[in-house]
Amino acid sequence: MKYLEIVWNGYVNYANYLWREILNPSWHNYFYWLLLVSAFFFLLEWMKPWREKQAKFRKDFWMDFFYMFFNFFLFSLIIYNAASDLLVNLLNDALRSISSFDLQSMNPMKSWPYWAILLTGFLVRDFVQWWVHRLLHYSPKLWEFHKVHHSVEEMGFAAHLRYHWMENVVYRTLEYLPLALMGIGLHDFFVIHIFTLAVGHYNHSNITVSGKITGGILGLLIGIPIAFSFLDITLFAGASLPIQVLVLSISTLLGIFLVGPVMKYLFNSPEMHIWHHSYELPAERNTGINFGLTLAIWDYIFKTAYIPHNGRDIRLGFPGVEQFPKSFIEQNKHGFGSK
Repeated sequence: MKYLEIVWNGYVNYANYLWREILNPSWHNYFYWLLLVSAFFFLLEWMKPWREKQAKFRKDFWMDFFYMFFNFFLFSLIIYNAASDLLVNLLNDALRSISSFDLQSMNPMKSWPYWAILLTGFLVRDFVQWWVHRLLHYSPKLWEFHKVHHSVEEMGFAAHLRYHWMENVVYRTLEYLPLALMGIGLHDFFVIHIFTLAVGHYNHSNITVSGKITGGILGLLIGIPIAFSFLDITLFAGASLPIQVLVLSISTLLGIFLVGPVMKYLFNSPEMHIWHHSYELPAERNTGINFGLTLAIWDYIFKTAYIPHNGRDIRLGFPGVEQFPKSFIEQNKHGFGSK
């Protein structure tokens, strides 16, 4: 009964939280962050599209828009709260039954600064997701579920969260345990999730941006907590506004000129991710290429990176996509009993 109560409380607490989020817009509100991030990339696609001939409201835009909310809230986040609590309690009880070790009270990350917790959680999660993504392509059964995401034939930001609900089961099951063991709570998961949401939207967007611009944005994002003493970074605590602006400017410039030239080797990009969705894969890599979700470094480390040329106008999908289900319901029934 203890574990059922943990799961029940997880769902009830999150349902109450989400309802408050919708009714009370604020800068700490993740429901409206999803809207804000989506509106930002939608505006960029309208103002300066990479594929100029693609319609503003591309094929399946509204279905993908619904997928965003369905997968981001109803599965990706609502399950995390209950599942992570359950996993930690189950493992902690098992360890205590055979030893005196208490996972929750002895977790060394509890004493870490907040920025270190978020950075470690992000790196671990992205690394696990990279391997899970490879598994979705390597396993014929899981590939049938993953086909929903690859059924996108015209790329845009909302395609990021078009995927079968079973992917949440696979991804979250394999990523929850290491994150839960590290003590990554729901709020920490949200912060990481918003950052990866923005990068995922960017990867799928109909835009192209230079490495210097994305490097500058990264430098700006790093500079904000440093300059204004967020995330337990207190180097400039109590500093005057001119000093804070100077720190922010230096961080942005370092991002532009030092990180900018290598940004597309560090982080995924539309130019890289478009090849992951290519209709025709190279014969020697027929189980997939460019598996990175947020970081590109794993693909370069494990030699799965593939960008032969500018892929702006390549055909997207997979052989047989023409006969793939077109409706949301039929797509989410796909994979069960498929050959």
